[in-house]
Amino acid sequence: MGRHTVRWEAGSLLLPSHGDVEGELVLAALGGDKARCVEAAQAWERHAEDLSVLAIGPRGPADQIAVDWDDVLAAAQGGSAMPGPVGQGRTKPMRPASQPGPTSQPGPSLPRGGTRQRKIPEERLAAQRRRDDLLSLLALGYGFQVRLMGQVAATHAARGGEEQAGSGPALVAAVTGRLAPVAEEWLGIDPDQVVVSLHSGPGWGSAELTGRGEDRRLRVSLPAGWLASVWACGLARIGRHLIVAVPEPGWPAARVLGLRAPGAEPEQLHAHADEGGPADAPHWGI
Repeated sequence: MGRHTVRWEAGSLLLPSHGDVEGELVLAALGGDKARCVEAAQAWERHAEDLSVLAIGPRGPADQIAVDWDDVLAAAQGGSAMPGPVGQGRTKPMRPASQPGPTSQPGPSLPRGGTRQRKIPEERLAAQRRRDDLLSLLALGYGFQVRLMGQVAATHAARGGEEQAGSGPALVAAVTGRLAPVAEEWLGIDPDQVVVSLHSGPGWGSAELTGRGEDRRLRVSLPAGWLASVWACGLARIGRHLIVAVPEPGWPAARVLGLRAPGAEPEQLHAHADEGGPADAPHWGI
């Protein structure tokens, strides 16, 4: 079976192995096979604003989504449940999303073979397509999962976040789920004691530690865009600092705002990528 490469660049999934994607889609509409990488690119477009992506995606590099292309093929042939995070995962480096920085992200090789469309009821077809879409996107690997999540968060943040009907609770849950394990590493606080709200307006937000013992709470207010510009870039914690904003994104260097402790004023820090770190899990130093 031949294999094709997909590439992430500036928020889009590109197909360098396909010179005429539109022509292939026309042939597929006439009953021909559709390459699986073309299906993945279409799925990316369909879910680039899908808030549910934030719920099923990983919380960090330690989360490995147990989906591969065998699962995608099996689902297309008969249906299967979507596995969840099971252990250690690895990712490609990503630049701050507010200005994607590096021009492109190489992707995995995908099976060329596709599946023929079968005539089934419309509702069932829609449910099947959604399941197959999400499985295909998860099978792309951690680096692409994180980029898609960042794109979804950035899109809704640009529309006003909590001011947009229905998006607020999903964005709060998404930020909480990614900030809590980082806060545990930063302060040693129980992740269940992290309380997040969405910040709107000027400034980066706020962070304070209240109470003691079981009543202790880390209350953090961050813009929804933090998921894209900080967390998705692997910048959430650098050393002893919680990174709350990236005023000057870039690669392999960026200027960030970091908190040494809750309630403190953020410090201007110059972050640099550690070339000695694993290639698929970016490590930053200051």
